[in-house]
Amino acid sequence: MTATTDTAEELLPRSHRSGIAQSVADSLVVARRNLIRMARIPEMVIFGLIQPIMFVVLFTYVFGGSIKVGSTISSADYREFLMAGIFAQTVTFATAGAGAGIADDMHKGLIDRFRSLPMARGAVLTGRTLADLVQTALTLVVLAGVALIIGWRTHENLGKVLLGFLLLLLLGYAFSWIGALIGLVVRTPEAATSGGLIWLFPLTFISNAFVDANQMPTVLRHIAEWNPFSATVQACRELFGNLPPGFVTPDAWPMQHPILASVIWSVLIIVVFRTLAVRKYRSATA
Repeated sequence: MTATTDTAEELLPRSHRSGIAQSVADSLVVARRNLIRMARIPEMVIFGLIQPIMFVVLFTYVFGGSIKVGSTISSADYREFLMAGIFAQTVTFATAGAGAGIADDMHKGLIDRFRSLPMARGAVLTGRTLADLVQTALTLVVLAGVALIIGWRTHENLGKVLLGFLLLLLLGYAFSWIGALIGLVVRTPEAATSGGLIWLFPLTFISNAFVDANQMPTVLRHIAEWNPFSATVQACRELFGNLPPGFVTPDAWPMQHPILASVIWSVLIIVVFRTLAVRKYRSATA
């Protein structure tokens, strides 16, 4: 038995704990195990940073000044408009990593070792998603630093800016449960990575992340306005003060109330996909 499992074995069997307390403790043990694993494989974090940084540079310097947002085609205005979309795309693309990690644990039999311990069944998945949340937060910090270097600025108070980043983390945590379900359904980590990305591209590009949704064809515009991804992007733009000059907020309810819509969408995704993932985990390891 590995040192990780030995540590879990020492911490988990506490019969006097309440069900919720034991579930929380078990989840934290698993989260710690995954964070230690990530620290020992730094290339996972490095490669996770390269893609969003490339998107920032490419969209800012290749498309900036040629895409109209609001009433302007200014590259400076587009850069500020863009960053909320890049932040949101980054936290949602962590879905692939969550799915691949769980699929890898299933493939190597680690899940079977945890099953032999007196621990809450949902703790393995919760611990994994919490560890991914920490990694996502670190990625956002680095990406925000890169954005500041290329000229991105916020124009609201610190409280609103922090709320914007909290909404991003909530969205990322919600999508990590989708990744957890994918990781349990597929058979290999490679399939989990592909399955975690293939549906994210249309989700992020048919949204208001990179272009003004008002300029889309009618059908695509309606899809973008009700896209859960778009609600968080719109909320962040308002909280960061990054709405471009002449921008007209769409009439759709999520765009008129983006902060509330973002929270509702994220909580709904967590409730639905956590339930499905835990149910699949129990049947897959029964």
